[in-house]
Amino acid sequence: MSKIKIAILYGGRSVEHGVSINSAKNIYEYIDKEKYEAYPIGISKKGTWFLTTSVDKEIEKGKPLTLLLNPEKPLFTTDDGKKIQVDVVFPVLHGTDGEDGSIQGLLKAMELPLVGTGVLGSAMSMSKLITKRLLKEAGIPVTKFMAATFDEKDKLNFAALEKEFGLPFMVKAASLGSSVGVSKVKNEADFKTAMDDAFRYDNGVLIEEYVKGREIECAILGNNPPAASLPGEIIISPKYEFYTFDAKYVDGDAVKIAVPAELPATIVEEIRTLSIKTYQALHCEDFSRIDLFLSESGKVYVNEINTIPGFTNSSMYPMMWKERGVSFTELITKLIALSLERFDRSKRIEREFQSSLTF
Repeated sequence: MSKIKIAILYGGRSVEHGVSINSAKNIYEYIDKEKYEAYPIGISKKGTWFLTTSVDKEIEKGKPLTLLLNPEKPLFTTDDGKKIQVDVVFPVLHGTDGEDGSIQGLLKAMELPLVGTGVLGSAMSMSKLITKRLLKEAGIPVTKFMAATFDEKDKLNFAALEKEFGLPFMVKAASLGSSVGVSKVKNEADFKTAMDDAFRYDNGVLIEEYVKGREIECAILGNNPPAASLPGEIIISPKYEFYTFDAKYVDGDAVKIAVPAELPATIVEEIRTLSIKTYQALHCEDFSRIDLFLSESGKVYVNEINTIPGFTNSSMYPMMWKERGVSFTELITKLIALSLERFDRSKRIEREFQSSLTF
C-alpha cells in the first residue's frame, strides 16, 4: 500500500513560533514512517510558507511554496516546479494565525483533511473571553471574570477591580497561549504594567479572579465519543508567581509533573467529566487539552482549552496518553486516523440546493 502523504505545518506568525517548532520536531521524528510520508512545511514569522527538508528553525532556507487554489486538486508547488499533493494536513501551529481558525478555514476551503478542531471550535476556543462565556452558559464552573478592549483601557479603575476581584487578580491577553501577555496583579503598579503587557499582544484583555490551588490538566482524544485521560498536575516551583512562559519552556527546574495527579477518585471523575463537557461545548474535534484549577477548598474550575496542545518533550498532552499506554507514535497515528474518518463523514453534507431560481 502507498503511504499516506501528510503535511506538517509549523512555525507561524505567532509569539508561540518557537514552541510550534519544538512540537513539530517531535511529531516529525515519531510519526510512523512505514505508514506516512511526511512533508514539513514551515511558516515564517512573516507568514511565508516554505517546504523544508526537516523541521528546522531556519524556515526561510527552505523552498518557497505556493498553493493551487483548486478544491478538486489542491497542490503545493515549489519555486523550482516540484508538485506535492497531500492527503491530510497536521497544523502544529500554536496561537495566532494557526490555532484560531484562520489556517483551518483555508484548509477547509481547499477540501484538505486536517488533524484537529475546525474553524468554529478553533475560533471560539482561542478567545479566552468567548470560552468563558460559553462554558458559563453551559453550566461549567469558571472563575469570575470581565473583559475590556483597547479602547476601554483608560476607563478601567484599579480600585473598582480590586473591590470586584480582590487581590491578587489575573490579567490576560484574550487570545494568546503559553502564558504570553499574562500577569498576576498584587497592587496598582502591577496593574498598569500588566495592562500594558497584555495590550502589546491583543486588542482585548481578560481580567479574572485568582484561584489559589493546584494546576490540573486533562487530555481529550476522539470524537464519537471523546475519551479523557487521567488528570495530570503541574507542580510549580515557589519562585514563580504562576505558570509563566519561562516556567513552561525555559527553566527546566521550574515545575514537576505528576502523571497521573494524586487526587481523590471523586475529584478525578469530576475533572474528566468537566473536561469532556468543555470539549463538546466548544465544538472541538480529534484532540484537545483542558486546563483546570483545583482550589484549596476542593472546587474545580475550568481555566481554558488548547485545541493544538504542545507536543514538546515537556508537554503534558502526550505524557497523559503515554500513562494510558498510548505511545507518541501511536498517538500521532490515532490523530491522523480520526481526522480522515471525520473528513469522510463530512462528505455526506450536500453543497448544492436545487431551486426554481433563474439566472
